[in-house]
Amino acid sequence: MDFENDIIRCLEVLHQGGTILYPTDTIWGIGCDATRASAVKKIYEIKRRPESKTMIVLLADPRDINKYISQPEPFIFDYLQTVTRPTTVIYEGAVGLAENLVADDGSLAIRIVKENFCRNLIKRFRKPIVSSSANISGKPAPLIFKDIAAEILEAADYVVQYRQSDEIPAQASTVVRFNKHGELTVMRN
Repeated sequence: MDFENDIIRCLEVLHQGGTILYPTDTIWGIGCDATRASAVKKIYEIKRRPESKTMIVLLADPRDINKYISQPEPFIFDYLQTVTRPTTVIYEGAVGLAENLVADDGSLAIRIVKENFCRNLIKRFRKPIVSSSANISGKPAPLIFKDIAAEILEAADYVVQYRQSDEIPAQASTVVRFNKHGELTVMRN
């Protein structure tokens, strides 16, 4: 794999509670161990983002949702099998994650990644990873690596080399939420 060295370095940094700048299945993200509050705090500080604005968590396998959501609705799993582009779902009842990552109402945004680099990284880390766009809060999200601000590049503990030369602009994920009746609301398309 042409990203093996990146995976090894990312794992070292994540295990130490550091931050990584990495390509996701959508846009470039800044991430950390989603179970470690001190690491999550670093991302809020780097992005200058208030902790009241939650971030997305990436998982590699839909079965892992059961580890971090107390009672996921079965119809959500069916829905995820129908989507063709990366989709983030806001779930109720987050458990087992850094407390500063969970919204005040107990909800959490999770995306199951299919992209090879992210899947490998998450599977080998064996924990969820935070993914927040690699930008200062309120600024445009970078659609390719070269659009990432120097301030963000310098703040990350490790910057992944893989896919830095991609020139095709990426697209953020769709974000959806289901109500208790199973009705879907698209929060971001």
